[in-house]
Formats: sequence, C-alpha cells, structure tokens
Amino acid sequence: MTAAAPPLSLTPSEQRIAQLLVDGLTAQEIASVTGLKLGTVKKTLGTLRWKLHCPQRSPLAMVAHRLLKTGLATAPTATQPAPELGPGQMRLLTAVAEHPLPRDIALAAQLAPADLSAALDKLLDGVGAQDSTELVVLAYSWQLLPVSGGAHATRSGARQ
Repeated sequence: MTAAAPPLSLTPSEQRIAQLLVDGLTAQEIASVTGLKLGTVKKTLGTLRWKLHCPQRSPLAMVAHRLLKTGLATAPTATQPAPELGPGQMRLLTAVAEHPLPRDIALAAQLAPADLSAALDKLLDGVGAQDSTELVVLAYSWQLLPVSGGAHATRSGARQ
C-alpha cells in the first residue's frame, strides 16, 4: 500500500477561499465577501479538490476535512463543548469526512445504505450542525478528528 500524496501548495487566493469555506461560508457567500464571480469561486473549489487529491465531485465536507487535516486551513475556535459521541457516531463522522459517496459513507460507518440519511440527520441534530461540512469543521474545533501536521502544512501560501 502506498502513502497518500501530500496536497499541493495553495496560492494566497486559494488559501483565502479555503479558509472562508472552513469558516462556514457557501460558494455564493464567498463570492460576495471576496468580490469574485461565483464561477470563479466554484472553479477555485474545483482546483482545491484537485490539489487535495479529492474526487472531482466530492462533497465540501471532504474538502474541508483535507484542508483541516493537512493544516492548510484552521478550524474556528469551538463556541460550545464537544459532545459525547458513541463509537457508531464517530464511525459516521469519520466516514462523512473521508468518503465522497453515500454508499461508501454507509459502508464505512457500518450502516445499511437505507439508514444513512436518518443516522446522519440524527448526528447533525445532536451536535447542532446544519450540514456535513459544518459537522466536519466542528469535529476539528472539538479535536475529535486529528490534524496530521507534517511539512506540507507550511508550504508557500499556507497560513500559520
């Protein structure tokens, strides 16, 4: 088995969009805040997927996970204490962060595919997250998911 390739370094513009994504902004909100066209933001999100070795149509939760895991973005400070998550909830959280397809998420979380939506809704409600991207970011804020650090986290364009 080969080790995963480290992500490529981000330009300052990509870094800013990455941080805004992790801060909870949608593509439309990022466009508004930065003054960029929505198409430019979406293209940059595609570039981020490529640089982070994410599948082309991977959910933003996976992109946020890779940004936070590698240290290319910083999770906001938690405003509430970390919830107590059981083993099944932690498997689901990790699966949402690491897998792009619902079928693969269900398999990794040891759930029947038909049960995934209900289990994810219950987890989102339990932690107070609006969607899976916010769930992943909160998990990093609470230090429930590990940051790998590594030399690639300090490459050109990465914020310290």
